[in-house]
Amino acid sequence: MAKKIGVLLAGCGVFDGAEIHEAVLTLLYLDQAGAEVQCMAPDMQQLHVIDHTNQTEMDEKRNVLVESARIARGEIVDLATVKADQLDALIIPGGFGAAKNLSDFAVKGPEATVHPQVQRILDEMADAGKPIGALCIAPATLARALGDRHPEVTIGKDMGTGAAIEKMGAKHVTCAVDDIHVDTQRKIVTTPAYMLGPGIKDVAVGIEKLVRKVVELA
Repeated sequence: MAKKIGVLLAGCGVFDGAEIHEAVLTLLYLDQAGAEVQCMAPDMQQLHVIDHTNQTEMDEKRNVLVESARIARGEIVDLATVKADQLDALIIPGGFGAAKNLSDFAVKGPEATVHPQVQRILDEMADAGKPIGALCIAPATLARALGDRHPEVTIGKDMGTGAAIEKMGAKHVTCAVDDIHVDTQRKIVTTPAYMLGPGIKDVAVGIEKLVRKVVELA
């Protein structure tokens, strides 16, 4: 029977939402692994909208669920309707939306708060001992949400972000872009992806390893 893996998206676009390459590679490798995928996102207004041609803020408002639906080809549900007992595992692609919309880590660092529905699903998954994968900057939100459980995560080798992660109660482990870190006790798998890059072929290696490991743990 196919494993049902949730993919938690944070919008659409590296600077204000989910990183599209990371999200699509996650979906590709899950499909290749024979998993059943359930995309989800919180129904909320995203922090801000960035013009991706010049990285300036735009005077408009967008909804995280509506934007995430672009990546999911419309096959997506409101995170609030998803419970951990419906999933075998959960993966969170990166992009600044993971630290701007799923939490406000990009703004507040270690003092961040996590979106209530994101906190709920992560607590439920952790309580049930179900695997969680996180890419790029998403492990920072994971560290804020589950810091009291002291998870081991990686965002690559950025010392500042690593120190912020440790301040939230997690342990940061240095990792190469083509590798993963597995917290076997808590079933948490992380990879640096575009925190290190530099290209799609480079991040793809670590993401494929992460997806395979999450599916295996599920």
